[in-house]
Amino acid sequence: MSDENTTTLEVHRTDIGRTRLVEEGGDVGEGQVRLSIDRFAVTANNITYAVFGEMLGYWDFFPTADAEGGADWGRVPAMGWATVVESRSEEIPLGGRYYGWYPMASHAVFTPMATNDGFRDDGAHRAAHAPVYRAYVSAGSDPMYPSPTEGVDGSLDDAEDRHVLLRGLGLTGFLAEEFFADGGGSGESYFATNRVVVLSASSKTALGFADRAARRDGIEVVGVTSAANRDMVVATGLYDVVVGYDEIDTLATDGGAVSIDMAGNPTALAAVHHHFGDGLAYSMTVGRSHHDAEASPDGEMTGPTPQMFFAPSEVGRRIEQWGRNEYGRRCADAIAGFVTGSHAWLEVEHRSGPDGAKQAWADVHAGSVAPSIGLVARIGGAR
Repeated sequence: MSDENTTTLEVHRTDIGRTRLVEEGGDVGEGQVRLSIDRFAVTANNITYAVFGEMLGYWDFFPTADAEGGADWGRVPAMGWATVVESRSEEIPLGGRYYGWYPMASHAVFTPMATNDGFRDDGAHRAAHAPVYRAYVSAGSDPMYPSPTEGVDGSLDDAEDRHVLLRGLGLTGFLAEEFFADGGGSGESYFATNRVVVLSASSKTALGFADRAARRDGIEVVGVTSAANRDMVVATGLYDVVVGYDEIDTLATDGGAVSIDMAGNPTALAAVHHHFGDGLAYSMTVGRSHHDAEASPDGEMTGPTPQMFFAPSEVGRRIEQWGRNEYGRRCADAIAGFVTGSHAWLEVEHRSGPDGAKQAWADVHAGSVAPSIGLVARIGGAR
């Protein structure tokens, strides 16, 4: 038993700019473990989780306690590192360090089932979730655990920070790019086009995608971004062409294109569809970082119906196709390259304590965090 309280940042389900801090106790039951969360990322991707919380079940990851108004509030999952500080499981020892999905909190209690590389949360509320969302990988068994060389000046601490910021988003970008590379399983690379248009090109998922797409021969990688982020996007060197949202109609159309939308801005996506018309072979939607974007004034879009990309489904397809070991190797190579490359464009900024985490959410929700900044928060525990 433990009398240690947990402080959790909760987000209002229908007004996601509102947050509250909840403090609660709670014992560790038989077969359970408590982990101290020492860092988690707060990015536009977390905003996407809140926007799609009902549709994709993100609110169900970590149910709220029976606090006042609990039904109106939710716990947004975040990628992070945590250490086991209390264990009533024979299979999970004290001191074990794990990467995975956590609530934005000081601690988390799980019902673990040991796996080859860590554990799976077998709490009843997690049973319906994709395995990748329930997996916690031990630092000692993790094929993607960072080398100190992935951190600035050889710092393992910085490398871990960059992994919580970039690993999950980079893997989504990697998988999305691989989807285009084999034409969604058809074998036609980039659906027989020679260009990919990336909306919200400054987002970390977009940069992870572009890091892989830039390595393909014969594919022009086009980044679409705001005027404020243009210089940063150009400086990454990952895009062949960079244009503003008001310059989409200047893009070349010969050879057709596919598009990948990280922003969820209907007006910008409609502009891409209208410009390329039937030459747009595939339209992929990944995120909703522009959560407050208004619907397109032009009504229905021409061209293909945008398709939502769900990374966990693609994980299963690739493991079946490549085998688990090869899948792990490819992911590790992709993430190591992306994280190391981020030294040139990403500065890590820490937000500590309950109020620091609360402000981190407010800043990301408001869109006031430059894409060259990555916010890593901790509510409790030592860094």
